Amino acid sequence: MRVIGSLLSDKVRPAAVLLALWLALWGTAAQAGEMVVSGAASLTNAFGELKALYEKKHPGLTVHTNYAASNPLLKQMQEGAPVDVFASADQETMDKAEKAGLIDPATRRDFVSNKLVLIVPRGGKKPAGLADLSGARRIAVGNPDSVPAGRYARESLTRAGLWETLSPRFIMGNSVRQVLDYVARGEVDAGFVYATDARQMADKVEVALVAEGHKPVLYPVAVATTGKNAAQGKAFVDFLLSSEAGEVLARYGFSRP
Repeated sequence: MRVIGSLLSDKVRPAAVLLALWLALWGTAAQAGEMVVSGAASLTNAFGELKALYEKKHPGLTVHTNYAASNPLLKQMQEGAPVDVFASADQETMDKAEKAGLIDPATRRDFVSNKLVLIVPRGGKKPAGLADLSGARRIAVGNPDSVPAGRYARESLTRAGLWETLSPRFIMGNSVRQVLDYVARGEVDAGFVYATDARQMADKVEVALVAEGHKPVLYPVAVATTGKNAAQGKAFVDFLLSSEAGEVLARYGFSRP
């Protein structure tokens, strides 16, 4: 709500001034009752439960959540999207956010870790190793330009000397969840996702192997500078680091660093 005090002339009645001041204070209170959390797509399910738990602990507060691949979330903030907390699936994206002044570096923490796995449709042929992917026709991979899971997969396959060889067979996904959907629907022979994502569709996909040869999958979180509720943002980051939140995250397959 706009503060209308500036629109009032010097000759307005005291009652009007009081009304304007009340409206200004009401608008501030309304803003204090909301916050925005932008999280990597792989955090969708866990953060859904954590959001409800956090709101229960803070009556009157509404937590708005926004999920996508980490790079698109960064771009949203670069374009001015109001965000109070940013949780990325990789260090590279958070480094860019910090360099651009989009987060408060003093609040940055690594709060969970994950594993990159190769999955296949349930009942499908499981590769015994990455080299066996040479027999696959279509392989789903997150676009490395925007999806951290795709970058981890590229590192792993490059280390194995397979990235260039297999690239004609890649079906690029806009997020790790899109890759998961491709495999679950049987549209590809295999795909690279996080272990936590594979758990969400265990009835439709199977883990063939844990990918190695890439940087550790560490998720950083920080208070963003584009939002309007830094105080609640800091409190939410502290909440994510609590043992209570850790228990929830563990149920979804995440580990503490």
